[in-house]
Amino acid sequence: MRGLLILLPALLIAQAPPPKAAAASPQQAGAKPAGTAKPKPAAAAKPPAPPPLTTDDEKAVYAVGLTMYRQLAQLDLSPAELEIVQRAFADAVANKPVAELSEWSPKIQPFALARGTRVKEREKAASAIYLAKAAGEPGCVKSESGLIYKEETPGTGESPKATDTVKVNYRGTLINGTEFDSSYKRNEPAQFALNGVIKCWTEGVQKIKVGGKSMLICPSDLAYGDQGRPSIPGGATLIFEIELLEIVAPGK
Repeated sequence: MRGLLILLPALLIAQAPPPKAAAASPQQAGAKPAGTAKPKPAAAAKPPAPPPLTTDDEKAVYAVGLTMYRQLAQLDLSPAELEIVQRAFADAVANKPVAELSEWSPKIQPFALARGTRVKEREKAASAIYLAKAAGEPGCVKSESGLIYKEETPGTGESPKATDTVKVNYRGTLINGTEFDSSYKRNEPAQFALNGVIKCWTEGVQKIKVGGKSMLICPSDLAYGDQGRPSIPGGATLIFEIELLEIVAPGK
């Protein structure tokens, strides 16, 4: 999690009071001749870059931090609230908490549910606008289920059935462009039975021929619904770019 405490250095410049003599010349008043450049304030020093992660333990601890951030992201915390979280960490390390955990921990679940509802409603409102616009884009076809499908590269092989096991490369993003998953980044295609994934994939991948690539725009009810996932807000519409590499095993 990037640091949220921003230090704002202030430069205080003392100014001498002007001379009282009305007839004093600029030179007598101590003023600098016209055209003299004013000194530039010194630039604030940049904080040193964090050291690289070199050991497996350091990378594992870093992964713990990423996991914690994904969980916190579901609470829709403001920058000021994230600063409070940082303060809680510091107070816990110093063993000087300012609030009793036993008193306030029962309030965490209701707080999380309320924030989750807020996120879900916001996502659904934004998704409705996005889906309406996407359905009218050239090349996009909306099915009866609400799936929006667009072929990007035609395939030349067969199309799978719902019971088939397929191998694909894919990239998944939210409607704001945030990437939440990618087999390309892992450099490892995914393999799965089409009847064991989200509804959007079960329906959409059957429209792709082997060797082809398509975009699936999945309303939340065809994806992860109101519950979402650690990196996917509840009510979120998802966008997948899917390349069908192979039908690994035909289903019965």
